[in-house]
Amino acid sequence: MAARRALKAVLVDLSGTLHIEDAAVPGAQEALKRLRAAPVVVRFVTNTTKESKQDLLERLKKLEFDISEDEIFTSLTAARNLVEQKQVRPMLLVDDRALPDFTGVQTDTPNAVVVGLAPEHFHYQLLNQAFRLLLDGAPLIAVHKARYFKRKDGLALGPGPFVTALEYATDTTAIVVGKPEKTFFLEALRGTGCAPEEAVMIGDDCRDDVGGAQNTGMLGILVKTGKYRAADEDKINPPPYLTCESFPHAVDHILQHLL
Repeated sequence: MAARRALKAVLVDLSGTLHIEDAAVPGAQEALKRLRAAPVVVRFVTNTTKESKQDLLERLKKLEFDISEDEIFTSLTAARNLVEQKQVRPMLLVDDRALPDFTGVQTDTPNAVVVGLAPEHFHYQLLNQAFRLLLDGAPLIAVHKARYFKRKDGLALGPGPFVTALEYATDTTAIVVGKPEKTFFLEALRGTGCAPEEAVMIGDDCRDDVGGAQNTGMLGILVKTGKYRAADEDKINPPPYLTCESFPHAVDHILQHLL
């Protein structure tokens, strides 16, 4: 890892870190205000694929988070960017609420498969349609490969197991665009003028948030909210720079020890 520099940027995960569905993590709004008062750039990075960026923004505003659209970088944005770069026509296995983020993208006679979190669409008929496209040489693009995520009623399967099933059945490897991919974190930092060595990531996913960020050169802070389970911090090497109770505790540490 490159030598640490003065902290200039903080990347913050959303679901599981600032909120869980329609409930904010206790104290998160006030902690964000304190972080914004510090001399750092704040950006929000999310693998959430079950709703469009606009829907996500409305959810955050209802929870009284002061966040603007240009501060959020999503894996759906990264997936759309790749689809346009490759000039393909994707079969979109994503939640209907995420479709607005692909407005204008041609999907007739698909020659690629994009998989996000799509509980209503993960059934045999559609997965088999995707399987046949992949056998014909279509690229498989995974918005991300999270194993599971946190809902109000408990943990739930993420898109990762379904992407892995398609990889296994077709003997192909998906192109992953969301966290923990290095390109995702670098793209999120683009425009901030900050290098990875000048940034810290706060999230509830030890592999996708913390491991991915640290592999990119950032510091990673794991919070024990959202999908966190006991001993998650032992699942990655190197371990998280810090493991703490929640987002407000992470902000306290940054303000007291990293600035």
